[in-house]
Amino acid sequence: EQLVESGGDFMQPGGSLRLSCVASGFAFARYSMSWYRQHPGKAREWVATIRVSGSRANYADSVKGRFTISRDDARSTVFLEMDSLKPEDTAVYYCNRAPWEGYVNWGQGTQVTVSS
Repeated sequence: EQLVESGGDFMQPGGSLRLSCVASGFAFARYSMSWYRQHPGKAREWVATIRVSGSRANYADSVKGRFTISRDDARSTVFLEMDSLKPEDTAVYYCNRAPWEGYVNWGQGTQVTVSS
């Protein structure tokens, strides 16, 4: 079981970014998937979840209306479209299964830095 995140970058406030996470080693399409993030010196926090088949998505209040989670089951990939970026979005972003699905090994994450 492996998760590989990519797409992080250094961005100015107000910018947009798209993160990707490719999963392998488990039946991706059968699981709800989530994005999480970890701010410097803080615990990892949940950001968004997309249900099986993309039937529903949920977001943390801090990103609602600005971030969009999506999935491509044919490519075992989950995406996070991030718009209207704010400095407080600066974090390492990780994907994994949804909390109730049981986590697999965490990947290395991808760094997003938002600063003017």
